Amino acid sequence: MISERLRRLVPYTPGEQPQGREYIKLNTNENPYPPAPEVFAALSGFDPAVLRRYPDPSASRLREAVAAEVGLSRDLVFAGNGSDEVLSFAFFSFFEGGRGPLLLPEFTYSFYPVFCDFYGIPLKRIPLEPDLSFDPRRFVGEPSSCGAAFANPNAPTGIGVARREIELLLERYPRDRVILVDEAYVDFGGESVVGLVESHENLLVVQTFSKSRALAGMRLGFAFGAKPLIAALEAAKDAFNSYPLDAIAQAVGIAAAKASAYYREMNRKVMATRERFSRSARNLGFRVLPSSANFVLASLPARSGRELYSSLKERGILVRHFDIQGIRDFVRVTIGTDAEMDALLAQMRALADDRAP
Repeated sequence: MISERLRRLVPYTPGEQPQGREYIKLNTNENPYPPAPEVFAALSGFDPAVLRRYPDPSASRLREAVAAEVGLSRDLVFAGNGSDEVLSFAFFSFFEGGRGPLLLPEFTYSFYPVFCDFYGIPLKRIPLEPDLSFDPRRFVGEPSSCGAAFANPNAPTGIGVARREIELLLERYPRDRVILVDEAYVDFGGESVVGLVESHENLLVVQTFSKSRALAGMRLGFAFGAKPLIAALEAAKDAFNSYPLDAIAQAVGIAAAKASAYYREMNRKVMATRERFSRSARNLGFRVLPSSANFVLASLPARSGRELYSSLKERGILVRHFDIQGIRDFVRVTIGTDAEMDALLAQMRALADDRAP
């Protein structure tokens, strides 16, 4: 009864959700702090009677609130059920169709290849630099591609690309091919290119409220782009599900969009903890890549990434390991509260001491 196409798919593997034991959970890049007070107010003041009617299929008020936050007009904003849904619509709308491979960094968000497999899009991985940074100008030498997609800051490395480097890519890349920049982590020290969508009609920027707005459990994602790109995403949405955002999600999203001051301060705390943790881990002998995200990629010489992951899990701390050649020796560590990171550092110190001769 199962289609041959589905049998061939290799699904995305989400971060481990702990069962049967309490862990310090640092494996899925969730924000360690609560949503803004405005979000709690929106939830407590929500009228349940509204739920008998379908929600606004265009999420108009939510898009207006998000557009005002980034300085764009509403018709340059698309809203979806988490950035993964937005990305899926974008892959279908702009990259499917046999015009050549989609260009991706060698190491990137692991859902991108899944989307390619799902929609039958060939892909080509572009190598990273020796320090695991990514130079988007490497895309320029691939004119036969159907487009390019990358996360900035990158995942799972956490290393960011400067806005000017993306501008140079846009200036040199074919204008009839979409460049998708996924800014899921941009609010933790990256440089956003949302402001470029009005001057570059082939740029699509995707963001989420899961990370920097502490709403991973609500599923709110957005795309910013020229009117034809947004119209294409709307058409894809309406061909799949006209009501992807329920009334509660829209109300909460509006409240979160208007609480920027709270979130800026919250994310500054995450960034400060990240830098303190990175310095401390390096002092213990770990290699920690520079990060502009709410996570870091770390390794310990003479220990495999699998060993690090397993040893920390045995000690009650969940991190994430990617069994991928080139980053196999690393684990990805979400930045939690100061207390959580101190607990992790204590276990990392014990692991480093075990390694000592």
